[in-house]
Amino acid sequence: MREGLFIKKNKARWEKIGAGLSTDADEIAKDFVQLVDDLSYAKTYYPTSRVTKYINGLASKIYLGIYQNRKEESNRLLRFWKYDVPLTVYKHGRIILFSFFVFFLFYTVGFFTAKHDPTFVRDVFGNDYVDKTEHNIASGNPFGIYQQGDSFFMWIAIMINNIIVSFKYFGEGLLLGIFSLKALAQESMRVGVFNYMFFDKGMGAKFVLAVMIHGLLELTAIVMSCGAGAVMGTSYLFPGTRSRLDAFKEGVKDGVKIVIGLVPVLMLAAFYEGFVTRYYTMPLLPNLLILASSAAFIIFYFVVYPILLKRKERSVHA
Repeated sequence: MREGLFIKKNKARWEKIGAGLSTDADEIAKDFVQLVDDLSYAKTYYPTSRVTKYINGLASKIYLGIYQNRKEESNRLLRFWKYDVPLTVYKHGRIILFSFFVFFLFYTVGFFTAKHDPTFVRDVFGNDYVDKTEHNIASGNPFGIYQQGDSFFMWIAIMINNIIVSFKYFGEGLLLGIFSLKALAQESMRVGVFNYMFFDKGMGAKFVLAVMIHGLLELTAIVMSCGAGAVMGTSYLFPGTRSRLDAFKEGVKDGVKIVIGLVPVLMLAAFYEGFVTRYYTMPLLPNLLILASSAAFIIFYFVVYPILLKRKERSVHA
């Protein structure tokens, strides 16, 4: 085929590819294959022609585009936890802060209700659980309940359960976040009552040192999961210039980001509960280091880091 005819036959298609109008992956792949065929033909019959260099340039452009997209895909997971989750937490900081207020409020209610009504502990946990805990306390192993079973299987079971519970609490927020916050209030009260069981026996400090090894991360994740439910459930109340449906879709998306972002936190909390809490009689220093590192992570990742990211984002757009 003469070069002129070859150009005339394919010019329109090349120009369309060069304009980059197609965004469909299958169509881009098809264009790339055809360009490779064209380039192979041109190199065979017109090796020194400008049309060969032109086709090579088009093929290279598509190839680089595909490579860059793949690179972006591989970094998407890292970007999710590095940027998406912290910025979403910052965006809904007031609701999440309110969730922590609900937690501390009902934790206090549970603690002082148990203090003034001795039967309340058994109403909450049942006689069997309370009797077993009191037996452990009397035998000098107050947190022996965390030493049951195999560490690995305990970790897996707790991790799966807590992840399911966090998504459940999130899903309950569909109606204005009411049921998410109700679940949070119930869980908070149980924690307050549980704490009082040991405080009443003079083991308040031991409770913190033992249970909070895993509880600090676990409770933070549960509180924020309920907060994510409230984010979803209140999203359509004040839609602004958007439709309520669009506002709700965005609320669901943001809530899901928060809950998924908490999965590694729940995994680590379950690991601590399965493998570390059972050794709560460890020396004080490693115990404090675990608590301090967990607290530092929570404060940095969910409070300080989102603020720094937002400030950086504002400075870029200023």
